[in-house]
Amino acid sequence: MIKWENEDEMFALMKEKLYTPVVGDILDVMGYTHQFMPQYIRPLQNDMKVAGKACTVLEHDVFSVQKKPFGLLTEALDQLHKNEIFVATGAQNSALWGEILTAAAKKRGSVGAVVDGWHRDTPQVLSQNWPVFSKGCWAQDSSIRTSVVDFRCPIEIGQVIIHDGDIIFGDIDGVLVIPQEVSEEVIQKSLDKAAGEKVVRKAIEEGMSATEAFAKFGIL
Repeated sequence: MIKWENEDEMFALMKEKLYTPVVGDILDVMGYTHQFMPQYIRPLQNDMKVAGKACTVLEHDVFSVQKKPFGLLTEALDQLHKNEIFVATGAQNSALWGEILTAAAKKRGSVGAVVDGWHRDTPQVLSQNWPVFSKGCWAQDSSIRTSVVDFRCPIEIGQVIIHDGDIIFGDIDGVLVIPQEVSEEVIQKSLDKAAGEKVVRKAIEEGMSATEAFAKFGIL
């Protein structure tokens, strides 16, 4: 059984040892069957992984110059903490993430962004070596099209409701949400399952049939 001493170690273990399919399987077994964000939310690069605590952000579309451009965006960025992930939804008429936001969040100790929308400044974001997940790139500016209306509030992306402080985990296969009240149990069981799957694969590679291996190791 793999153990961790603190939050930093836990998130490091998640990125090193886990992958979203195995965590999703554990969540299903525990009865949390709607924890994946929509499949269109993808990493900017296939090797990006993200693990941290959600800082939830609610945005909406606007349609002209605003009295306060961007709404509460800068306030949301300025209160980010170490190991937090900027998780935003609610607006679709412009890019929700870009170069300057990446620099600001990274400086605060944030470990990634997951936006239910578009990003821009792709080369400049990638140059900062910091994980961003979005539905794709689109350069349209947000200053007259998008406003942050609240943060650290419940939000919904696809089939999953996300609360501030929930654990976010993402890789090439998707992004999922681990409710904070069961996060340690889910992560421990996921680490155990990932180690077990390596044993099953090794047995199959050494000649054991899939039927025998699945039965022997309790997969069936």
